[in-house]
Amino acid sequence: MSDRPGSADVPGAAGGNAGRMGSKRLDPRRLQLVFGAFALTAGTATALRPDPPHPLFTIAGACGYAVATVLSFGGWFALQRAATAAPARTVLIVFHLLFVPAQFLFLLAHELPWLGMALSSAIVVSLKPRFPRLKRTPRKVWLTLHVGIGVGWLGVATGMLVLAIVGASADSHEMQHGAYLLLHRFDLLLAIPSAFATIVTGVVVSLGTPWGLITHKWVLAKLVIALALPFLASFEGPWIEELEARSADGVIETGTTGLLLTGAMGLFTVLLWTAVVLSVFKPGGRTPWARPMGERRRGPTNATRSEAGDPRAPALASPHRPVPVSHPEGGGA
Repeated sequence: MSDRPGSADVPGAAGGNAGRMGSKRLDPRRLQLVFGAFALTAGTATALRPDPPHPLFTIAGACGYAVATVLSFGGWFALQRAATAAPARTVLIVFHLLFVPAQFLFLLAHELPWLGMALSSAIVVSLKPRFPRLKRTPRKVWLTLHVGIGVGWLGVATGMLVLAIVGASADSHEMQHGAYLLLHRFDLLLAIPSAFATIVTGVVVSLGTPWGLITHKWVLAKLVIALALPFLASFEGPWIEELEARSADGVIETGTTGLLLTGAMGLFTVLLWTAVVLSVFKPGGRTPWARPMGERRRGPTNATRSEAGDPRAPALASPHRPVPVSHPEGGGA
């Protein structure tokens, strides 16, 4: 039986045609050319941007897209050769899995990485990765890193919420400007690296264990939260910079910007606490993608019923107990 959803209900010829149509829609070699052209354009636009708001992330984005350009065009060439196709697939899968969260960081330098994240995700899907299970010690190491970094991210978010409240309510210049100055440093040096590291370690733990990335609702919900927070940070960062600049010469009325920043930091903290609750209680069960479509339609087989202890299942074969040719309740849902 094929492990692809719905494959048991599709005739061989139709299944082959569907597979070929799917490969045409997401041809990995063609996507390498597309991403190579995009990476070259994005890297050039990032490097040539006048007066970049964050020079460090501008350099990182330009260098990252330069590497992506070389790998993409090299991958296009390697995927057409039988001797190099398998190692090229592995390199490209690992690179783009890491490059998706990395491009969140590049958003501090340019807006083009939004398109890059979509293309990287499409490339990973087109390459149809299969992830081996982590062994006991590596699994514990990655899980420890994920939990520790995630808790640290929660602490940073809580501290930033306190600083946002202090900045909006302070009545002295030193207190107000100091709060927004610290907020800016926390954002660049702690919050952004924590988000990147939490997403990477979370994906490794999910794909390297039976939990999977999209097969359990609580894991999928945590993934959505982890990807939504950097999106929220793309609005929060400019508010911090604006308030830091405005408060440099004296006490200011923070107005709507201060209120929005405080609300954003509060939402940040609530979402991270939600992720903690999801990790502890693991609610929701399994998603529709947890098992093949054909299995959902036909229901459990007799063998499955026997393994599960279903009293309606026929007895197992033995030399002392012949199995009847048919069973009034066997084989159906």
